[in-house]
Amino acid sequence: MSGDVALATARRTLELEAEGLAALRKALDGALGEDLGRAIAALRAATGRVIVTGMGKSGHVGRKIAATLASTGTPAYFVHPAEASHGDLGMIQEQDVVIALSWSGEAPELSDIVAYTRRFKVPLIAITARGGSALGKAADVPLILPTMPEACPNGLAPTTSTTMQMAMGDALAVALLSLRGFSAQDFRQFHPGGKLGAQLRSARDLMHTGLSVPMVPESATLSQAIVEMTGKRFGITAVVDAEGKLAGVITDGDLRRAFESGGFTDQPITRIMTRNPRTIGPEVLAPQILAELNRSAITALFVVEDNRPVGVLNIHDLLRAGVA
Repeated sequence: MSGDVALATARRTLELEAEGLAALRKALDGALGEDLGRAIAALRAATGRVIVTGMGKSGHVGRKIAATLASTGTPAYFVHPAEASHGDLGMIQEQDVVIALSWSGEAPELSDIVAYTRRFKVPLIAITARGGSALGKAADVPLILPTMPEACPNGLAPTTSTTMQMAMGDALAVALLSLRGFSAQDFRQFHPGGKLGAQLRSARDLMHTGLSVPMVPESATLSQAIVEMTGKRFGITAVVDAEGKLAGVITDGDLRRAFESGGFTDQPITRIMTRNPRTIGPEVLAPQILAELNRSAITALFVVEDNRPVGVLNIHDLLRAGVA
């Protein structure tokens, strides 16, 4: 196959899968939308976990759906249907909800798990393309997806179908996320590692605290402020009033301007400090901190609570955390 033909085939694959998603979206305006609402209600009402199952490519999609649900606040895991027939049915409890995936709705490996849900009245949601199939007829809530051609030239390899199944799983997960008010702070609890984990860290996680925070009283001399800045090495120091509240900051830039104006070390720090400096709260997330540093063209920020400096961080802290 020449490069041009291969590229044309790749484009056609994406076009067919996009058409499948468009058909899925349109179907939500009809019966599928009503059934999706019922499925969301059943999942939200469950006091147990969501059990996702499927065979073959549908099983691989099911694993991803379970992982997405679990990472967005809906306890879920995948049970392989063949293993379920050999003891793993014991993982499913009456308070759970089962989501079973099968494009044809006739995967024989699902029969035992489907029968188990009927016997113990475990709610069953089906994601299939055939409402009249064994799975479609057995389900409490059948989500019948539009039948669309596979992108495979032979019309056999699951491509468009698995894309549509994946999208339906994402729709369920994100709908539940929204209904539960699952926030970025909640998301962080399940994603502490990697680039995503770094993006979800807050100022409280990254800031320097205690004696590491450069700080001088309003009554300090400029020479004392210089010693504090030199010792703490952030290129900045907080200036606090008698109540410990932030009155201003002195930066390297303030020192340069003071030096240029003469009478360097004997100037009152209140004369050269920057009043009303940029600050952040301890729960501000790392990307927002980076945006504030870039927007203000500064390299360090104080973290304040009740207008009292409780920490300090700079661009290097974000770089070390893998944010930038």
